[in-house]
Amino acid sequence: MAKITHWELVPETPQQIDAVAKHCRRLVTRRALVGAGVALVPIPGIDWVTDVAILVKLIPEINRAFGLTPEQVERLSPDRRVVVYKAISAGGSLLVGRLVTREVVMHTLRLVGVRLTTQQAAKFVPVAGQAVSALLTFSALKYVCEQHIRQCMDVSRQLALPTPAAA
Repeated sequence: MAKITHWELVPETPQQIDAVAKHCRRLVTRRALVGAGVALVPIPGIDWVTDVAILVKLIPEINRAFGLTPEQVERLSPDRRVVVYKAISAGGSLLVGRLVTREVVMHTLRLVGVRLTTQQAAKFVPVAGQAVSALLTFSALKYVCEQHIRQCMDVSRQLALPTPAAA
């Protein structure tokens, strides 16, 4: 059964948006530390699998916290749904309001591919290489998730604005 947080709707005030972002950043840090711990294991490839698994679970959790899963977006009124889709399109997000699959995560990870390629190469340098790999894993996961959190915040801010019909 999926864990449900107390944020089930789109946060509406700047304070709510900031609180959700803070919650998500703490969650990301914890998961990135797990990924970095796995990267310490001197087996090439295991960290890639872990990174993908972490993101496949984490990105939907962030979406859910901001009220931006596909299901939550579909429950919005039609005018609010249009605002979400316009904000997503304008922000160029691959992950907000969409079903997150392994393929989508792999595409996102390719955007930080230099770090991850370096991470794999670093595995072959004893001890120091594992430390570098762990640091790169941590920073790559934090980077991808921070960008996603910012996109979710932008969409939430757009939703907090009055709709043209209400103005």
